[in-house]
Order: sequence, then structure tokens, then C-alpha cells
Amino acid sequence: MKNILLPTDFSENSWNAIVYALKLFKNETCKIYLLNTYTPVIYHVEYVLIDPAQYGLGDAVRETSLKNLDHLETRIKKEFNNPKHTIESIAAFNNLISEIVDIVEAKPIDFIVMGTKGATGLAEVLFGSNTVHAFKNVKCPIIAIPDGFGFEKPHEVLFPTDYEIDYQDHHINPILDIISLYNTRVNILHASYGYDLSEAQEKNKKILEHYFKKSAHLFHSVSNQTVEEGITNFQLKSRVNLLVMINNKHSFFENLFFKNTINQIGFHLNIPFLVIPSKT
Repeated sequence: MKNILLPTDFSENSWNAIVYALKLFKNETCKIYLLNTYTPVIYHVEYVLIDPAQYGLGDAVRETSLKNLDHLETRIKKEFNNPKHTIESIAAFNNLISEIVDIVEAKPIDFIVMGTKGATGLAEVLFGSNTVHAFKNVKCPIIAIPDGFGFEKPHEVLFPTDYEIDYQDHHINPILDIISLYNTRVNILHASYGYDLSEAQEKNKKILEHYFKKSAHLFHSVSNQTVEEGITNFQLKSRVNLLVMINNKHSFFENLFFKNTINQIGFHLNIPFLVIPSKT
């Protein structure tokens, strides 16, 4: 059974991510956790040193959260009616990332699926701040769904790697989990400036070959391209509909997403993005 965490703020963007998850895992037995976090308005004003509980503010906001979760659960059951999926709703007085971290520590969550739209809604911002903070802080695979992306079966997966990771089960199993659901091919892409692979990189590449030996896969190597250019150029010639990366410290992933400001990244992602933590 898969345990799937679906954060929601009841926006169209978060509903779109929920629809993607429900369709992606429609043939899997799943426990679906719907999560909404809230903070009473008074908590946003740092200089107001009173207890909101004495005014019933927390209760009122919680009731709204629970009511909206109930409506959302009803909508899911009405539109999808999947007997393989059971739903549990969580309304939490917390900020989103802290609550996700707590849930991942307490429950065996396999995937988090969330929308990527930022609070600004600006097209040039690749990911909203919540998504970026989730990538950095949550030790669980996250599938980030671009705003407005309609579900497609992930037939072609692009997996850029620098072969600098000592691949373990927890790195590769999430990929295998998803590609086992569909007739999916994994495209393993290495971008470089023409240098030969080191002994360690060759060893890690062989480990990947072993992991994907029962799956359709291709190895690609491009030279004189940055990772961003490699991803963009590959997407132009192949109809990739899922990008996968391992968030490894000191790797190109960290350079790509955390050392640049997000809106300066050289490519704009318009497909779902699976980010796998280097450590669980």
C-alpha cells in the first residue's frame, strides 16, 4: 500500500496536483492524507502578545479548515470514487513545511504531491517558496506539479545525474515505483564538459545499470553543456513528461536550485518534477 500526502490550500493549483496524484496512483491501493495547515490571523502580527484561544480565533479558523477538507474529500469521492483509495484529512495549526516534516517522521509517507505555484503567481518564478522549502527540508520524495499541467501517463522520464552519488535503494525505489505503474522508459542523462568519468562515477553508473536492468532505460551523455542546457535540449527533442532528480548536497542539484535565486534558473519547468532526498 502507498501512503500519499497531498497538501492543499484549497486553490485550483493544489486541486490540480491532487488530481495528478489520484490519476497517477489510480491502480494502487493507497492511503491518501489531505493536509491543510492554518494559523489564526493574530499569529501573523508578531507584536500582538495575546492568546488567540481566549477569543476563540483558533477554533474558528480550525472549523473553516475542517469544513473545507470535508468538502474536498466529498469532491474527490464524487469525481473519482476509487475503492482502492482511503482518505484521511489533517487540519493542523502549524506552518506547512514544519507540519509536513512532522507527518513524514510520524507516518510512512511514500510520496508528497504538491503544486508549484508561488504566492506571487508570477510566471517567471519557477517554484513557490513552499515547494523550494519542501525540497530543502523534507526527507521524502516530492512530486511537484506545474500549475495547469493536465495528467499524462509518465511514458518518458528524464533522470539527469552526475554519477557522484553512491546510489541506494531509497534513491532509486521511488523511480522504480512510478515506472512500474506504466510502460515507462527512463532516460539517464549525464552532462559534462568533455571529461571522462572517474573510477567512482563509472562504478556508480554500473550500479544504476543494475537497478534499471528490468526496466526500459537509455543512457545519454552530452558534452559542453550545463545541466540546465542538457535538460532543456533533451526536452526539445524528446517528449519527456516527468523529470527526476536526487537532491544531493554538494551536487549539481543544490547548485541548480539553491545557489541561484529561483527566478534566475535558465530553464522553465513545465512538466512534473520528482525530487528524491539523498538521505531519508
